[in-house]
Amino acid sequence: MTLETTLQQINDLPLSAAIRENINAFPMLESLHVLAVAIVFGTILVVDLRLFGIASHRSSAQRLSAELLPYTWGAFVLAVITGVLMFITNPISYANNTEFLIKLILIAVAGLNMVWFHSTTYRRIAEWDEDMPPPTAARIAGAVSFVLWTAVIFLGRWIGFTLEFFFF
Repeated sequence: MTLETTLQQINDLPLSAAIRENINAFPMLESLHVLAVAIVFGTILVVDLRLFGIASHRSSAQRLSAELLPYTWGAFVLAVITGVLMFITNPISYANNTEFLIKLILIAVAGLNMVWFHSTTYRRIAEWDEDMPPPTAARIAGAVSFVLWTAVIFLGRWIGFTLEFFFF
């Protein structure tokens, strides 16, 4: 089975057709997706700014992260669900869209940045949690996170202007 065949099968799903054929479904999904991404970015930005050492300096980085993490993950799950539902409406076009593919790669890289941060610098947070500025590794992780998530947002907007519509 080829990728093209798989994408066509996804396109032919009853759910894919239902979303495509309902005038309100896609705009609702897109609105929820944008809202979810805004929450993901906003909560991550607060932590990133703390890691930069320029905001939320009255809160410990660990406490701030713990308070915001449930909102971040909840919004991320909503973004993934709505993103997948939008993808299935036109999988061939999305799979051939450069901006979409780069967006997915950058989300994966942002995840790797988070894993790296949590497996290295965050393990020693008790040593630097209240320090200003935080250690260089924390600032770098925050900066990389900020750049990656900003790029994800830009690419997400470009998808809507570069996507070709192929309905079979």
